[in-house]
Amino acid sequence: QVQLVESGGGLVQAGGSLKLSCAASGRALSSYAMGWFRQAPGKEREFVAAITRGGGNTDYGDSVKGRFTVSRDNAKNTVFLLLNVLKPEDTAVYYCALTSSDYTPRGVGSYDYWGQGTQVTVSS
Repeated sequence: QVQLVESGGGLVQAGGSLKLSCAASGRALSSYAMGWFRQAPGKEREFVAAITRGGGNTDYGDSVKGRFTVSRDNAKNTVFLLLNVLKPEDTAVYYCALTSSDYTPRGVGSYDYWGQGTQVTVSS
């Protein structure tokens, strides 16, 4: 059984930064691509970023490209998401997820395991 636990969320002013972490247990993350998604109240879960197993390739959603950075430390079994230049519209619960895909899929259905999420709130 895989467990993914996100941390690092919080309240930040617009223009600020946060760094989210996703720690895994029960499985070696080095064997899996990982993704980050977010969901705001009343909206569908949205793709944010993904990274391949070795970290050599990444993909970002259009709304965060150039502001967010996904990375991973396989030795620590952890994936990170650095959020820069935050905007109020970035407010959401952020989830990490694990996929067996060889690439960086954007679809929610391509991911096999999910964390419980961490709240990010950006004030204007």
